[in-house]
Amino acid sequence: MAPRCWRWWPWTAWRRARPPPAGSTPSFRQQFSTQEQPPQICVVGSGPAGFYTAQHLLKHHPRAHVDIYEKQLVPFGLVRFGVAPDHPEVKNVINTFTQTARSGRCAFRGNVVVGRDVAVPELQAAYHAVVLSYGAEDHRALEIPGEELPGVFSARAFVGWYNGLPENRELAPDLSCDTAVILGQGNVALDVARILLTPPEYLEKTDITAAALGVLRQSRVKTVWIVGRRGPLQVAFTIKELREMIQLPGTRPILDPTDFLGLQDRIKEVPRPRKRLTELLLRTATERPGAEEAARQASASRTWGLRFFRSPRQVLPSSDGRRAAGIRLAVTRLESPPQGVGEAARAVPTGDSEDLPCGLVLSSVGYKSRPIDPSVPFDSKRGVIPNMEGRVIDVPGLYCSGWVKRGPTGVIATTMTDSFLTGQMLLQDLKAGLLPLGPRPGYAAIEALLSSRGVRPVSFSDWEKLDAEEVSRGKGAGKPREKLLDPQEMLRLLGR
Repeated sequence: MAPRCWRWWPWTAWRRARPPPAGSTPSFRQQFSTQEQPPQICVVGSGPAGFYTAQHLLKHHPRAHVDIYEKQLVPFGLVRFGVAPDHPEVKNVINTFTQTARSGRCAFRGNVVVGRDVAVPELQAAYHAVVLSYGAEDHRALEIPGEELPGVFSARAFVGWYNGLPENRELAPDLSCDTAVILGQGNVALDVARILLTPPEYLEKTDITAAALGVLRQSRVKTVWIVGRRGPLQVAFTIKELREMIQLPGTRPILDPTDFLGLQDRIKEVPRPRKRLTELLLRTATERPGAEEAARQASASRTWGLRFFRSPRQVLPSSDGRRAAGIRLAVTRLESPPQGVGEAARAVPTGDSEDLPCGLVLSSVGYKSRPIDPSVPFDSKRGVIPNMEGRVIDVPGLYCSGWVKRGPTGVIATTMTDSFLTGQMLLQDLKAGLLPLGPRPGYAAIEALLSSRGVRPVSFSDWEKLDAEEVSRGKGAGKPREKLLDPQEMLRLLGR
């Protein structure tokens, strides 16, 4: 998953190593080194967007100091709380982030809620620049009747529950039903389906929480439907996640061959990644498996399937009205004549509907950012901070990166590129004299404000103590770590 830009780094490193020719113009980095006042920069959010932004600033400015503020007591955002426990290789970026946090010019300030404990204008007064990288901490509502019934959860909350997000630790999903329905066909939907159907013994050696593993051991869920309002050419998941589902031990896929009629000819012109993905779907739906795979599927006790051209209309209650017992789906078709092709195609209702019995409904129709402070512009419809290449519109010195900048799309490598661009824009503005030139107090001013308000930030060395405790607790069970879930317990361990 290495991003393409990485292939340029050896060349740039070689170029930096060469002495500049006599009389040449000083480099971007050299020009910064002549400034007397080291720029004080604040980053809000310690997920991939925050850390990659900080990394770029520290690498390309020899004297910049970066403070990273985080509302949780622990760093790393969705790498810790979003990446599936059975994908440990994706979490290796934590090693890079740790190197950044240990830099003498970087400091982690956890347990600080920007917008509550300290206002954005107060940060702007203390720093030369402020970067908002706080991600998408909400989910898009279904806005249908019955959404509030017990048994209906956002996929975001479910992921937070099995990954140890403190606010979701008491979610307690009831998995005593036979069938679960996941609304949405992106990677998060497949992550959730995979965790629901993976034999618990395969999760024992991951960093899934002990509480979640205990509930999954008692699960009676045997069938998971993954529902999308459009067709096979519009699914949002990637081929890696699909392949994992197809090969998931103890399960077999259910795909309706009629959903794929005529698709062979239509995929000839689509981009290669989409073509490979659709070809895998086609083979799974229409080809007879080999003897070994057929035997594996015949012995499977659990099933999963993709339901296309279905849009949720109502969560159906049980006879006593006390919990979800099914979902009513409107049958859809792609708009004709099409207003968009491929991924831009729109689904419209046909007027038909069908009811699908289930005891668990998980909504995976997208994450959503929230406004952080009344002083910061926010586009509620798009769920982003209005910006131009990371510069917040009409607010000089304020920047954004990651999902709050572009919306909740892409993988970690996408966020890396996006965050580097924001860092580049900030440094360009600094070089052009568009940011405050005088001294700024940085954290010294904010520390006094927080202290007066009874807020005690957590440092990166504090996190490393919690990290060591988690690793120690996991060792006995053969796990990489046993995550701490209770913020009060974390503070007690830190002697607070």
